[in-house]
Amino acid sequence: MKINLENFRKESKSEYSSHLRLKARLRKIKPKVLDEKFEKLHGEAFEEIDCLDCANCCKTTSPIFLNTDIDRLAKVFRMKSSAFIEEYLHRDEEGDFVLNFSPCVFLGTDNKCLVYEDRPKACREYPHTNRKKIHGVLELSLKNTLVCPAVFKIFQQIGKDYRK
Repeated sequence: MKINLENFRKESKSEYSSHLRLKARLRKIKPKVLDEKFEKLHGEAFEEIDCLDCANCCKTTSPIFLNTDIDRLAKVFRMKSSAFIEEYLHRDEEGDFVLNFSPCVFLGTDNKCLVYEDRPKACREYPHTNRKKIHGVLELSLKNTLVCPAVFKIFQQIGKDYRK
């Protein structure tokens, strides 16, 4: 399914308050039940949505870079970790290393990641909707409804069961 990012941005913003209310209701669901529901909906969403048609996450946000991510990528580029940080990263308001700019400097024109095999852990796990203990990332998932069409779709689908 081809993603129209402009339409997605408008729709995701207009649904955000509804998703915020839904998040509060989701916190009351038993963790195992919620994990299973999210995992099922995650699979269904990604059967329809191809990240390479979208790459909105890479175009608009930065992952957090852990020290292990920095060391691994510095090695790929044959740089010292300090040089990699100086060239590509800065600390955000929470003290985490993030990219200096968006879109991601490692995003190719074909929406493919140029460092895919060595990408940061945050990128490997994104959008975090198929993990155990989803309760722990509901706030992050809510924010990701504004970034990722698949997460938006998951919230729309789960909302059919849990909205009042």
